[in-house]
Amino acid sequence: MKGITTVVAMLTISGLSACANTPPHEDVSDPLEPVNRVIDTVNDKLDRAVIKPTAQVYQKVVPDQGRQSVTYFFNNLLEVNTIANDLLQGKGHRGLTATGRFVVNSTLGLGGLFDPATQMGLTRHEEDFGQTLGYWGVGEGWYVVLPLMGPSTVRDTGGLVVDYQIGRIAQFDDVSVRNSLWGLRLVNTRANLLSATKVRDTAALDRYLFTREAYRQHRWDRIHDGNPPPVQFDEDE
Repeated sequence: MKGITTVVAMLTISGLSACANTPPHEDVSDPLEPVNRVIDTVNDKLDRAVIKPTAQVYQKVVPDQGRQSVTYFFNNLLEVNTIANDLLQGKGHRGLTATGRFVVNSTLGLGGLFDPATQMGLTRHEEDFGQTLGYWGVGEGWYVVLPLMGPSTVRDTGGLVVDYQIGRIAQFDDVSVRNSLWGLRLVNTRANLLSATKVRDTAALDRYLFTREAYRQHRWDRIHDGNPPPVQFDEDE
């Protein structure tokens, strides 16, 4: 499995290395839109039939503090990915902050169930391999919609392969434990997004286009650590 995923990641990187990093105000490359829309529709139906109702029950049954602890727990596991990608981007200070958060929350935070690191001034941030590729100028490539996982790009999909390999959940040898963690993370994340998707469904005239542009804007913002460069327009525009 590791050999296959490594090859896929390297092919993705080499295929995009000549592309410019495209800011979200420029036209998106979406030649797969007909297929993407079908996958998006299937994802939406699956969400409405299974995932969203499960998340709503989870939200009602599990107290707010319990759901918050679950979120803290998975955030703590993701610190390992953040540390690795901070180092790959040469962001030493941010890498030290993420390392400090992981150590503090894994110990004082009882395995990540609580977040004392934030109270100590160690602000959380996220980095993934897709962001690392974008940081080094790799273009986003085609926009794609992944089954179950939703919006992505060719670049970010390749990044997911690498992130999976270095992520803490993938290190659990027991398949049942690993799958249970993935399932809990999916339901907890969906519960956290219930209000956000309600806004999208109410405001968007075209849900697909709304999601696509929101995703690209979000990724552009994260690649630049929340401080993207100002938009440059041609004189003709």
